[in-house]
Amino acid sequence: MKLISFNVNGLRAASAKPGFFDWFLGSQADLIALQETKARVEQLPENLINPGGYQSYFSSAKVKKGYSGVAVYLKNPPIQVTSELPWAEWAQEGRLLKVELPQFHFLNIYFPNGQKDAERLDFKMGYYDAFFEYAQSLRKSKPVVVCGDFNTAHREIDLAQPELYEDTSGFLPQERAFLTKMINNGYLDTFRTVNGDIKDQYSWWSYRLGAKRRNLGWRIDYFFASDELKANVTGAWIEPKINFSDHCPIGLALDF
Repeated sequence: MKLISFNVNGLRAASAKPGFFDWFLGSQADLIALQETKARVEQLPENLINPGGYQSYFSSAKVKKGYSGVAVYLKNPPIQVTSELPWAEWAQEGRLLKVELPQFHFLNIYFPNGQKDAERLDFKMGYYDAFFEYAQSLRKSKPVVVCGDFNTAHREIDLAQPELYEDTSGFLPQERAFLTKMINNGYLDTFRTVNGDIKDQYSWWSYRLGAKRRNLGWRIDYFFASDELKANVTGAWIEPKINFSDHCPIGLALDF
């Protein structure tokens, strides 16, 4: 089973770039999860709703148009798809789709960014905690795979210039501690599980100052899998040469 996660920073903008559908269909993924789609399904053309026979599911922000949003594309029918966390205060921004598959629960999430102000950072940390409670409840029935833009680099190896960002949301101690908490509770950072501590591996680059060309990036996009699936993880990778967004796709291979 091949899974792809990609923050497209606007699905309509990304898909308008040459080669997007060649990449999308050429991936031959069983599941493609997109974040920051910035669109409601009624705003999308048919070739973005069911490309190449994929079934699609969307969750869009209720608070305003052109904001946040996630999508999941599947080759095979799921058991069930639900959107958003099951608490109203976390269910307004189109940040989550949960897909139940035969082997596991799959969560596609666009986690909040905390850089705007202290209130938004508090919202991000609250969302992290609510997500963790939800994932742990799902895990009682079957394993969990979660992917998406976590908006946090976990360790110094996960961003190019860590000394510059110690006081910046995205690399704050409490944000990093949450990812440590996940790992300590039996969720595998699959990229590190497969590849170890290889350096200079990032999934997001600022559009400023030639950051992509200089590889001054952050690894803030992840696939986590509950450790019941450790024996099923056969590959995990990053695709930095894909340039349809300020993020790039990441992937996970599972064998059942």
